[in-house]
Amino acid sequence: MVQIHSPLLSFFLPSIRFIRRFLFRPFVKKTSSERFWEIDALRGIAILLMIVYHFVFDLNYFGLYKADLDSPPVLLFLYPISGTFLLLVGISLTVSYSRAQQNLSNRKVQVKFLKRGTSVFGLGLLITFVTWVYPHDGYIVFGALHCIGLSILFAYPLIRFRTFPLILGLLCIILGIFLRVTVMVDFPWLLWLGFVPSGFFTLDYFPLLPWFGVVLIGIFLGNRFYQNNTRKFSLKDHSQSILSRGFCYLGRHSLIIYLLHQLLIVGLLYVIQLVINGSRIV
Repeated sequence: MVQIHSPLLSFFLPSIRFIRRFLFRPFVKKTSSERFWEIDALRGIAILLMIVYHFVFDLNYFGLYKADLDSPPVLLFLYPISGTFLLLVGISLTVSYSRAQQNLSNRKVQVKFLKRGTSVFGLGLLITFVTWVYPHDGYIVFGALHCIGLSILFAYPLIRFRTFPLILGLLCIILGIFLRVTVMVDFPWLLWLGFVPSGFFTLDYFPLLPWFGVVLIGIFLGNRFYQNNTRKFSLKDHSQSILSRGFCYLGRHSLIIYLLHQLLIVGLLYVIQLVINGSRIV
């Protein structure tokens, strides 16, 4: 058997395995003691709303429907969705950390989070490559998955703290807003941090400032309300309702849905374009 040794392949291999686990692992129903249904449901609602936004975005991008995506109503719709996603990333990190500590050594917990962060970041780089090939214009340099991957890596040392993540998170948000409003640079090397060069255009952009701050606030909330893998507030159990089960299913599979939904939307718009006027989307 011929083995191909490539630094690029070696870098993406954890991400490829990450995808394979989501696509091909056998379905195992989680018990209520293993997951908090409200976290999955909120994530499911957020991914559904994200699909709606991306559908409108793609309609506008391909010229099938004109929409002002920078208008206040659209931004008021988009930012809470993005914020919810990253807030839940932080909350989920605390829950995962508590569970891992119960079953794994400190060294194995570190490796677990290192693998998770690098895998998600690797998926982000894969999206960078794909969007550089097509559509190229506005290809994603540092999008949601880049941000989540690095946030997992940077947040790990802070999970054990109770109040510090809140303080640091608020500072990150304030600094990020300040950078976006007042600072313009002429180099792209700090795009990942939040320094935007003039004329910069991308299809998706989630710099660490301010978005890492939202993850940190999620860590604070997770430590406050899900300390030691235990819900610290009363909540009526709606986990078995049809609506909740649907949202929870979406939430449990949010990563693979996020990776694939744009391919499905673009494919659908391609077919619609062919049906309407027999032309191809270019």
